Amino acid sequence: MRKIIHMDLDAFFCAVEEQRNPALQGIAFAVGGRPESRGVVASCSYAARRVGIHSAMPMAQAVRLCPELTIVASSHGIYSEMSRKVMAIVHQFTELVEQISIDEAFLDVSARPESATDLAIQIQQTIRRQLKLPSSFGVATNKLVAKIATDVGKAAAKGGDYPNAIQVVPPGEEASFLATLPTRALWGVGPKTAEKLAELEIHTIGDIAATPAATLQYHFGKNGADLHQRARGIDNRNVETSHETKSISQETTFAVDVRDDEQLRRTVHEQAGQVARRLRRERLAGTTVKLKLRWSDFTTLTRQSTLDHPTDDADEIARLAEHLLATHRPPERTVRLIGVGVSGLGPPARQMTIFDTPSDKDDKINQTIQSLRKRFGDDAVLRASDLD
Repeated sequence: MRKIIHMDLDAFFCAVEEQRNPALQGIAFAVGGRPESRGVVASCSYAARRVGIHSAMPMAQAVRLCPELTIVASSHGIYSEMSRKVMAIVHQFTELVEQISIDEAFLDVSARPESATDLAIQIQQTIRRQLKLPSSFGVATNKLVAKIATDVGKAAAKGGDYPNAIQVVPPGEEASFLATLPTRALWGVGPKTAEKLAELEIHTIGDIAATPAATLQYHFGKNGADLHQRARGIDNRNVETSHETKSISQETTFAVDVRDDEQLRRTVHEQAGQVARRLRRERLAGTTVKLKLRWSDFTTLTRQSTLDHPTDDADEIARLAEHLLATHRPPERTVRLIGVGVSGLGPPARQMTIFDTPSDKDDKINQTIQSLRKRFGDDAVLRASDLD
């Protein structure tokens, strides 16, 4: 019998910001971008949540809901460092850790003699004692039920503050635990699927479990069979301790829709440089360059071009992205969001050796630029073409 724990740091960004500025404790505040710059809410305090504010909400809408809302700029470097400290604590209890985001992870503690509930309590207390961060846990026999248990535990917490919840689903009670929950609580059920289920008079996870698998498969294809399995609390996935990076991208949402060709070109070059730097940090190269465009009416276009060789070169990525921009953007059409990405990742085609040849010149220049930027910041070295 497996023992799986799901850990979720409660309002992680907000908890970190309250440590940095205790005056934020108990007030309505949100971490994210400015409303005048089309910023969105990355996280918000529980006082803000009580008035209807939530993550991914446009900050302008959040301010309309709560005019006295305090806005705090994101400090991603600090959040990443705190996340590393949390994961270091978690690894003291088990090496089988699957980190699925900066503030969330699955743990497989099946090999430990203690009960999973006792271990969840110990981990929660250790994170609280050493890092002063709140956290919630779901305990079950698989990842699906453990994750849903965390959500249920947090939703049931009283007091309007950080939940610090621990929700346990005993072995054999997976299906009964899920049965009364709405269909949207189940992985794989989005708004459209939930709407179609409702048309079939299926409103709870228990309703899904009671519906013949063949009926679900008829209406939803392969996803129907998967839904039937999940609704009965069945999930055989392992806790994966490593993930392969499938793509690297960078996006920019403009404060004001952009029509200027030169500004769009400069943005593409800047994003290509950021993508290339991350590729090199992770010792990766990619064969497919993607361009993402969102127009003023919020419709989104994605186009790509594939090379016959892997690349981590900023100029090459920028050239392809710029060609996609020129090819697929109608003249004078305004752009709300633009993004550059690279996929088809693998090891770089070339590696530097002790033998310097003319073909190594670009690699040496790029490595030198990387070193300068790492020491003095990303703006330490810029191409003349990227300047106004």
